[in-house]
Amino acid sequence: MATTSDILTASAGNWTLIPDRSTVTFRNKTLWGLATVTGRFTEFTGEGSAGAGVNGRVVIAAASVRTGIGKRDNHLRSADFFDVEAHPDITVQVTGLEPSDDSVRLTTVLTVRGVSKPVELPIDTEVLDDGALRLSGRCEVQRDDFGVSGDLLGMVGPTTVLSGELVFTRV
Repeated sequence: MATTSDILTASAGNWTLIPDRSTVTFRNKTLWGLATVTGRFTEFTGEGSAGAGVNGRVVIAAASVRTGIGKRDNHLRSADFFDVEAHPDITVQVTGLEPSDDSVRLTTVLTVRGVSKPVELPIDTEVLDDGALRLSGRCEVQRDDFGVSGDLLGMVGPTTVLSGELVFTRV
């Protein structure tokens, strides 16, 4: 089994995201904590490079949000939540990396609704049989920190769990 250090050494170069092999999802408590809304984004792009340093960027089309209920999806696209008319993209800008024995922590800047905040993102890395690189991670963010404050009668919980399983191929 390859160590994180081995994977990082073998990952030098430029990479591009393969959207049809990747997922970007979220979950949030609702109904005063009695239920959980899960959703995904269906349109995103990304690229990155590794060498002396690590950097990258993933751009998510906010309008591509899908929860399985069209009316709720339209509400999430509205000014109450993502405000896709004014802020069509959600971005994750990777600015650095800290490896440890069995994991990696990415230093990122998450931008939602035009608000940018630093987010540390623990990830697992795996080299796939075809040489592609899979990065899997999750983090929790406070919706209000990014201006995503839509909340009828206090029904929507303040914390959103963001998850990604992103597959990159060497350019």
